[in-house]
Amino acid sequence: MFNFFVSLYTQFFVLFVRIFIYILSWIIPSWCSWNKFSESMLRAVEKKILSYLKTAYRGWYVDIGPTIGAADKIWTISLNADNQNTPIVLLHGLGAGVALWCLNLDAFAATRPVYAIDMIGFGRSSRPAFSTNAMEAEQQFVRSIEEWRHEMNLDKFILLGHSMGGFLAASYSLSHPQRVQHLILADPWGFPEKPPDSERRPLPVWVRAVAYMMSPFNPLAAIRAAGPWGEWIIDKARPDIAKKFTPVVEECGLITQYLYQCNSQTPSGESAFHSMTSGFGWAKNPMVQRIDKLDKNIPITLLYGARSWVDNSAGEIIKSKRVGSYVQLQIISSAGHHVYADKPDVFNKYVIEACKYADRVGNKYEYLKPSNVDKTESDIEEDVEQTFPVIEN
Repeated sequence: MFNFFVSLYTQFFVLFVRIFIYILSWIIPSWCSWNKFSESMLRAVEKKILSYLKTAYRGWYVDIGPTIGAADKIWTISLNADNQNTPIVLLHGLGAGVALWCLNLDAFAATRPVYAIDMIGFGRSSRPAFSTNAMEAEQQFVRSIEEWRHEMNLDKFILLGHSMGGFLAASYSLSHPQRVQHLILADPWGFPEKPPDSERRPLPVWVRAVAYMMSPFNPLAAIRAAGPWGEWIIDKARPDIAKKFTPVVEECGLITQYLYQCNSQTPSGESAFHSMTSGFGWAKNPMVQRIDKLDKNIPITLLYGARSWVDNSAGEIIKSKRVGSYVQLQIISSAGHHVYADKPDVFNKYVIEACKYADRVGNKYEYLKPSNVDKTESDIEEDVEQTFPVIEN
């Protein structure tokens, strides 16, 4: 009987909260003013974060035409664009934007052109309405990346994606293999298949209730529902994120402000991500089911955080499915899902090594071969200390 009343109470509570969030997110008039978003504020906070870079950068909108909406534009920044080495293109994860690469851009730009974009539906880029079909939404992202590449007149490049960006980087590589010199996946979301309920770790009742409560909504709906308190929620819920950037970003609160401004807008790309998910942790169309169709000549480097919530078992599956192709798999200790910010020096070193390999292959100095011996992280950390000392502002 007690369990019955607990279950009944939980259902009523979940229903109430769902209705409350729905009203705040979609019914309140002038929700943009409620959320305190402004393009000028987002531009200003991004500029402040990027001001800590030691390398000069350029930012502009790339017009990709009616790719998804009527007239889509992708916000782009570039560094060292005149360099003749193979360029690297960076795709961020869910709810992020170009400024969150601030711990990595200087290191990458030291040897090659770097391009980072706010993917369509995120950051300062256009926010068109995506398809609610998972595969169509995925292909809309892919088409936007390809239209951007065409407008940028890039022939071939190294493609680095984090989390959702890693999933889309892999999907782009499947569709346009002739454009990708090397695929680098940083703690990629959406690769493993969703395990059966019987194989999943049992969760507490309150966790299941919250997951059920939020399932109809976009992942970051609570930030918009909170309106002017959204920034406070980000700071209290994830204070660790801002701390990751303190070695470079000295001004307190900039990262939290940036995340709030990025995610208090119309949840266009976020809605597309929601359409692609089967529960937050898995994709409706997992990448491991298709990765064997990727051109065998495209090298892959996988970088996982040892403490990340992302299932890294897909890394071994990819190696087993790409026999005869170059695959590097590295698990970075003491790093979580934001592996590029948790251990930036180690992460940067791995990426730079992958880029150097891509340069050698592109110049036909070295043939593709399977990777049988991976460097240990201690080797990398020793190299980092010698080659890439920590930047101090």
